[in-house]
Amino acid sequence: MVVARSATANSNAGGAAGRPGSGSHGTVAAKIASGQAGTDFPNEFNVPYAGPMLQPGDPATTMDNNSSFTYNGAIGLIYNLDANGGLGTPGPIDGHVDPRQIEDIGVMNGNIPAPLIAIDEDDELFLTLSNVGMIMRPDLFEQHTVHFHGYPNASAFYDGVPDASVAINIGGSFTYYYLSPDAGTYFWHCHITPPEHLQMGMVGQLYVRPRQNRVATGASLYAALQTQQNNLRTACNSATDILCSNPLPAINTLAAQVAGGKYAYNDGDGSTKYDVEYPLQIHGFDPNFHFVGMTFNPEGFSDMKDKYFLLNGRSYPDTVNPLPLETMSADGKNHFAQPLPSIITIKAGQRALLRISDLDVTEYQTLASLGIPMKVIALNAKLLRDQAGNNVSYNTNSITLAGGESLDVILDSCSVRAAAGTCTTPMATGTFYLYTPNLDHLSNDAENFGGLMTEVRIN
Repeated sequence: MVVARSATANSNAGGAAGRPGSGSHGTVAAKIASGQAGTDFPNEFNVPYAGPMLQPGDPATTMDNNSSFTYNGAIGLIYNLDANGGLGTPGPIDGHVDPRQIEDIGVMNGNIPAPLIAIDEDDELFLTLSNVGMIMRPDLFEQHTVHFHGYPNASAFYDGVPDASVAINIGGSFTYYYLSPDAGTYFWHCHITPPEHLQMGMVGQLYVRPRQNRVATGASLYAALQTQQNNLRTACNSATDILCSNPLPAINTLAAQVAGGKYAYNDGDGSTKYDVEYPLQIHGFDPNFHFVGMTFNPEGFSDMKDKYFLLNGRSYPDTVNPLPLETMSADGKNHFAQPLPSIITIKAGQRALLRISDLDVTEYQTLASLGIPMKVIALNAKLLRDQAGNNVSYNTNSITLAGGESLDVILDSCSVRAAAGTCTTPMATGTFYLYTPNLDHLSNDAENFGGLMTEVRIN
C-alpha cells in the first residue's frame, strides 16, 4: 500500500492532461478518482481530513451517493491529539495516523494498475510504502518494494531491488526518494518475486514531463535545449559521451514555444509536441495462477499462461467504458478496481501522445492502429535520435513490446500540416481501433471479442 506521494520542486505535478474522468483509490484520492496522477505538493498532501467521516469504500462509496469527493491529503493523517499537555487540543502534524482509514481506503481499494505517478523534470518525489500484509493469506510473510523500472536512480538504496537495497516487512514502512533528471515514460512495480507480484497487480505507471514545457512562450526550443546542456547533471555531449541519448537536433527548425506547449521530451525542435496524453499499461492475467494462490496451493510459475490481456487493467469491451469500474470486496462494500479507462479521445487536428508500457510476464504484445499512423518517438524512455542529433522517429501501423519495455507513440488526427505545424486538413471524425493482431489475445479466456483492444474516437 502506497501511503504517500510526492513533494515537487518546480511546477505542475498534477493530473495527466486530457484524461477523462475515472475512479480509483489512494492518498490523493480525489485526483486519482478523477483520472489524474497521484502526485501532490507538500502543502496539499500534508493536510489532515476535516470533512465528514470517511466511509469504507471511499471514494467509491461517496461518489456512488452522487456527491463529490474532494479530499487530497494523506489518508489517515491526523493531528497529534497528545500535544499541548494532553489537553486534547490538536497539535502539530507529526506522523500520527488513523489505521482504520488506512485499512478502509488505502488497503481495501486495491486496484490494477496501481496509482499513476506523473512528475516534472527536477521534481523531488517522496513515496512511502507500507506493508500491511494480506487479510486473505495470513500465512504469507512476503516483503514488498517499489522499483522504478528504467529510472536513473542516483542511489541503489532506493532502487527497490532487494539484493542491493532494502525490502519492507509486514508492519513496516519505508520512504523512497527520487530526483527526476530525465523526461520519459517509465513504470514502477514490486521487485519481490516479480512474476507473482506483477500478476497480483503491483504495477503502476510513471512518467516524467520535460523541462521544455517550462520554456517561455515565444522562446526558441533549440536555444533552450542548448542552455540545458550546461547542466552537468543532464548534459549530453555526443562528441565525448557515447551514451548520450538527447543531443541537440542536427537541424535547427527555429521552432518556438507556444502558449501552453506540451512535449514528451526535450527535443529542441518541437517534434514531440502533443495536445492530450494517455498512459496505457499492457498487462496479462492468468486465472489459474490466481486460483491456486487463493486456495493455499503452491503457484506453478513454469506453467503460467496468460488468458486475459489488459489495457490499464481492463479487457475489451470494458476498455471503452469511461467510468470507474467497481467490485465488491471482503467488507461488503464496492471499491474501485480499475481506475483508468483506456478509451482515447482526440479532437480533429490534435495530436495524442500514448505512453505505452508493458508489464506482461509471459507474452510479447503487439498493438496495431487502423486509419491513424503511429509515430514512434521514443523507446524505453529514450528519444529516438542518432549521435549526430538526427531524428530517427518512424511511422508504423503496429508496435511490439516485451515485458519491461515502454514506447512513446503519437497519433496525429491531421492529414496535412503546414510547415509551422498548424493543421490545415484535419481528419474526418469517426471511431478507429487500437488492437492486437495476435488473434488469441483478442479474447477474455474462453470468450471471444475481448482482450487487448480499445477505441480511438476523433470528434
